[in-house]
Amino acid sequence: MTFLQEYKARARKRAAYRRTVAEIRSMPLDVALDLNIYPGDAHRIARQAVYGA
Repeated sequence: MTFLQEYKARARKRAAYRRTVAEIRSMPLDVALDLNIYPGDAHRIARQAVYGA
């Protein structure tokens, strides 16, 4: 993978991470709790969803 391809792939993952965090944080509390999601865990959930770690 070239430097430019790797850079673009990382940028896409970072954008997906930021979108996921924003979506979780903007979710109404009652919906989040129904889905068993604590909004304070947004970063952990997004990291796991995007990076698989």
